Amino acid sequence: MFTGIITDVGRVASVSGSGDTRFEIETVYEPDSIDMGASIACSGVCLTVIEKGTRDDTHWFAVEASKETLDVTSAGDWQVGHSLNLERALKLGDELGGHIVSGHVDALAEIVNIRPEGDSQRFTFRAPKDIMRFVAPKGSITLDGTSLTVNEVEGDTFGVNLISHTQSVTSWGVAQVGDRVNLEIDVLARYVARLKDTEGDANV
Repeated sequence: MFTGIITDVGRVASVSGSGDTRFEIETVYEPDSIDMGASIACSGVCLTVIEKGTRDDTHWFAVEASKETLDVTSAGDWQVGHSLNLERALKLGDELGGHIVSGHVDALAEIVNIRPEGDSQRFTFRAPKDIMRFVAPKGSITLDGTSLTVNEVEGDTFGVNLISHTQSVTSWGVAQVGDRVNLEIDVLARYVARLKDTEGDANV
């Protein structure tokens, strides 16, 4: 489990493999503090550490992504130099600063507009229609691993505000219109929708 609070912006250092794809990701995390087999959310995708080390004074860890993961997340777009929002798994006693995040991506959303709004930036995203039933104004949503609050919903689009601090400590500072981002709906919204569906079936 994660919280959607980013603790490092990593950088893809290498991409290799013909079956599962191996990514080496540079990070500020000390290798000694990362357990082999640990889960790290990489721009919202929960991946397992299979190797770690330090090279030329730069810390790194390696993960593998299956074809399924590459097909349904933005991991298929990751190239050398790509910035990734990183978060380590939640530990008992950690502060829950965002909301409960599983690291399981529900869909890909597309950035369709970015415009300044005061000192913030208003991002507008387009998401698949079957996902939009879970997106509500003032509700939580996870985008590229970041816990954010939905400002407005209209048709198949929704908007969020990113303050300057968030842009400076995450990959959102380099995001552009047309980028695909990993979207995870709020687990509470998922269960509320499920309850409504169950109640509807019971009334038939």
